[in-house]
Formats: sequence, structure tokens, C-alpha cells
Amino acid sequence: MLNIVILAAGQGKRMQSDLPKVLHPIAGQPMISHVVATSRQLQPDRIVVVVGHGAAQVKAVLDPEDNLSFVTQAQQLGTGHAVQQALPHLVQTEGSTTIVLYGDVPLVQAQTLVRLREATPSGGLAILTEQLENPQGYGRILRNDQDAIVGIVEEKDATPEQQRITEVNTGLMAVDSRNLQRWLAAISNQNAQNEYYLTDIIALAAADGVAVQATQPQAPWETLGVNSRRQQATLERLWQREQGYRLMDQGVTLADPERLDIRGNLRCGTDVFIDVGCVFEGDVTLGDGVVIGPHCLMRDAQILSGAHIKAFSHIEGAVVGEQASIGPYARLRPGTQLAPSVHIGNFVEVKNSAIGQASKANHLAYIGDAAIGKRVNIGAGTITCNYDGANKHQTIIEDDVFIGSDSQLVAPVTIEQGATIGAGTTLTKNAPQGRLTLSRSEQKTIFGWTRPKRP
Repeated sequence: MLNIVILAAGQGKRMQSDLPKVLHPIAGQPMISHVVATSRQLQPDRIVVVVGHGAAQVKAVLDPEDNLSFVTQAQQLGTGHAVQQALPHLVQTEGSTTIVLYGDVPLVQAQTLVRLREATPSGGLAILTEQLENPQGYGRILRNDQDAIVGIVEEKDATPEQQRITEVNTGLMAVDSRNLQRWLAAISNQNAQNEYYLTDIIALAAADGVAVQATQPQAPWETLGVNSRRQQATLERLWQREQGYRLMDQGVTLADPERLDIRGNLRCGTDVFIDVGCVFEGDVTLGDGVVIGPHCLMRDAQILSGAHIKAFSHIEGAVVGEQASIGPYARLRPGTQLAPSVHIGNFVEVKNSAIGQASKANHLAYIGDAAIGKRVNIGAGTITCNYDGANKHQTIIEDDVFIGSDSQLVAPVTIEQGATIGAGTTLTKNAPQGRLTLSRSEQKTIFGWTRPKRP
């Protein structure tokens, strides 16, 4: 049986924020959401979240389907006191293990937690440690002459000799659940902070002759915590770089893995190229041979094989077909479905519209609530007038239509196959198949008129 306790009660004063510390984001998700998601991968029997400052906000963010238990630490009396609040919710049968995690240590990986659990001796505990050249700020691991762990001393309580120890405590541990309850009952707050330290159970275990094992994370960044905006930014870049390296190992070419932001799930086919400054949010899929130009934003989008997304394009809730060309400076909004070989050019916005194969809108157009066929040309400055102030209406443009520049298509309206719409037309009625339709006011020249001059 496995319990996981996530400590998330702290305020995080150094963040200088009204938002609880564990709700500050890394890669677009609250830090505690990362910890819960990783915990879920271990399929534990219980996940208990210890909340305090901003408890209602923390509960509101977490998915109720995760079947979490919440307990409140009303007073911040230390990590040992926090875990004590969770004890009534833990499975404490023989052989059960409790892993203690932190809501502000968001990047720990499931493989490391599996290793930590497997290192836990029967009836004993395992701790995650690291060797640091500069251990300042960390609790030090105390070992005896036989190299066995006998305790952890917090830096403020450490002697000068102990402060020179480079093996440090990361705070993450796995403990036999029944002994955890017994040891927590025995700790005191006689220390520099007047707090109940969870780490004091290490010395109690050693005094009982119970084995204490140490293991290390797969990567040193996994155990880094966030106590300030600077540390948050540091973890953000570390994690983004790691995601970039993973993509490169899968065959993706990144112009610069230091200038990439993935705030969700990004799946890539073979021979994908991503230029600098791109942001991916939600669920994004890039097919084989897709090229993403610099400084693009994609959210919940599907880009099919061979498509080229040019610089500064914004794609949200859209599907882009094979070999399509988008941008630069294009915007595709939710509900957009582009068939293969569609061209959407600079300063063109498309919303809730389906556009057929080989159709194009290359300049300065707005297409909303439209169904557009194949091989359609939409001239510069064309807009679909789809909103009457209360309701949205559809524009239907059939195959092989040519729409001249600066046209206004007032929906609901249908332009039949092969029709041509003259430049500057305001179309309010259906345009018949294969004919030229246009609306023009009479052009006049006023003789004798002079341009006004400044006095």
C-alpha cells in the first residue's frame, strides 16, 4: 500500500504575492498540479494534500477527479507538524509506505520516486539526498563511522564542522507508515526555529536501530524548490530546456532549445523544425516535416504533415492541413479547419470556418463562420460580415470562386461555384454560378472643386 503526502500549506512570503506559493506556474501549470500529476503515475492508494494559506484557492485548482484528500494545517509549525495532520487519512497497514513530497518542488520525476520507494527498507525509511559543492541553505546528512545515516541537521542548528558537509537533504522521503506515526509523536520543537522538523525522525529511526537508506534523483534539477520569483524563473528555464532536449532526442530540430516554451503537451512527427521564441499551450500536434517559424503561439492545435507556419502567427483550436502555408502574422481562431495546400497570409484572421483544398486568402482579410470550397481566391481586404449585433450568420463560398479585393460579404449569403465578385463589392444577396457580381456606386469627377487650405 502506498500513501503520498504533499505539503502545500506555506504562504511563500518571498514571492511577494497574494497567490498561494504552490499555485504559481511552471510550464503553464500550478506547481502543485505538477506534483499531483507525478504522484498519480505511481498509482498510490491515498494522496493527501496538506493545505493552509489560501486553502480554498488550492482546492479549487486541483482536479476533483484526482480523488484527493485535503487536511488543514492551521498553524505553520513545521514540516513534522504538517505531516502529523495527514496521519488520520493514511493507510497504515503492515508494509505500507508513505512518500512525502512538497507542492513547491514541482519537477521531481516519477522514476525518481519509484527509486525512492524501492530503496525503502522494511520498517525503515529512505531519503533523497544530493552532493552539492555549495550546500548553503540545506540540511546536512549526518553519518557515523560506518557511513550509516544517523540524522539530519538543519543549517541554522549545524555546527561549523557540520556546515562543511556537502551531502544534503532534499526533503523528499519514503517511510514505513506505521513507524512514521510513532516517530512523529516523539519529535519536539527544541531548535532554532521552534518548529517540528520532519527530518528529526531520521535520528529517531537510527536510535531504534532501523535502517535509513539514501538514494539520489536522476537529475539534480528535480529537487529544486521555489521560494522566490527568481527561483521560479530559474526552474522554468531548466524545465523548458529539458523538454527541448527530449524533443531533440526524438529527432526534432530546434533553432535554440533555450528559447522554447511548452506549457502543455507537444507531440511531434519526424523532421519537424521549430524556430526561436515559440510557445505551445494545451495539446499541440505537429506532423512530419512541419516547419514552425519564429515567435509563433499555438494552443490546442493540430498541424498536419508538411505545413509551414511562418513568423508571428497565432493558432488556437484549429486544424491546419497538409502542405498548408500560414502567415506571417496570421491568426487562426477556434473552429478553423484548413484542408491541404491552403494559403493564409499576412494579417488574415480565420474563425470557425472550413476552407477547402488549395484555397487562399493571402492578405488582410477576415473570415468568420464560413464554409469555403476548393481553389477559392479571397482578395485583400475582404471580410465576412457574420455578426448582426445579436447572432452569427454563415457565409458559403463554393468551389473555384474568385473574390476581388475590398469586398464585404454580408451573411447569410451564398456565392455559387465559379462566381466572380468584383473588387469593392458589398454583397447582400446570393451570387449566381459562373457570373460576375459587383456593386459599385457611380464614379464622379467634380469640376471646379478646390482642396481646402490652411488659413
